[in-house]
Amino acid sequence: MKDLTKRPLGDSGLEISPLVFGGNVFGWTADQPTSFALLDAFVEAGFDAIDTADAYSRWVEGHEGGESETVIGEWLKARGRRDDVRIFTKVGSDMGQGRKDLSPAWIETAVEASLRRLQTDYIDLYQTHWPDPETPQEETLRALDRLVQAGKVRAIGVSNHDAAQVREALDISAREGLAAYASIQPHYNLYSRDTFEGALQDLAVERGLGVVTYFSLESGFLTGKYKNADQIAGTAREGMLKGKFDERGVRILAVLDAVAQKNEATPAQVALAWLLAQPGVTAPIVSATSTSQLDDTLKAATLQLSKEDLDDLTDASAY
Repeated sequence: MKDLTKRPLGDSGLEISPLVFGGNVFGWTADQPTSFALLDAFVEAGFDAIDTADAYSRWVEGHEGGESETVIGEWLKARGRRDDVRIFTKVGSDMGQGRKDLSPAWIETAVEASLRRLQTDYIDLYQTHWPDPETPQEETLRALDRLVQAGKVRAIGVSNHDAAQVREALDISAREGLAAYASIQPHYNLYSRDTFEGALQDLAVERGLGVVTYFSLESGFLTGKYKNADQIAGTAREGMLKGKFDERGVRILAVLDAVAQKNEATPAQVALAWLLAQPGVTAPIVSATSTSQLDDTLKAATLQLSKEDLDDLTDASAY
């Protein structure tokens, strides 16, 4: 894909393409050959950032976590493309210790396991996955700073923390001279806007943080594949999407369809293009389980919506 302007990820020193591959599917809904094909296609199209976590995919029966990182590591070894990609992973999910854990001891253990699975000697962006109410943020930041100083991690980010927690962490880093979070990873999309807009978005813009959004298509709701609740009855999607087909949700889908037709695009491409136009957003995370699905999704990176289209989508999704 041509003309992919890279975007700085806050002040991390990293520049990334405008879409990030969500690696939770690797070793789960995408087996190794499929995962390799997806990664090959993603990089060949000019994209470079891959997001995963140590806990992917621990929720699957028989999995223990680390499956996604393992597949990525095998791909990196097989293809020899470590310098061509930016690897984002996360620490802090329950990996059997029974809690969300950002203690220094756990971080020291977890990073070595992630590096081993990824078959690399450094992680580009190491993110704290969830808040840990039992560990003071300063202790977490000192542990992360040691990883940066050791060259095991190039930059640090934070996911699923609220604005007050992120602000506190930034203030601690400034006061103590520690590595600071350069990015945040919030749940944010055209349907779920209050998960980011407001204090967290304001902080990101104010402090120049990179913003990498997850659930960028609201678990498939914004793909346009489903028009009403009847279509998902009895399927795996029912629990995630059933309540979204209310008046507001249906209105969003209608405007998405209209804007997509006007631009000869798909609803998913339009929903992602809207995200890319929002203040503070660096790159949405996207995922796929087939190369055809991925090729279609990646076209969002070069879709330019008019101000009128963006305003129509913003108005339709207002609460």
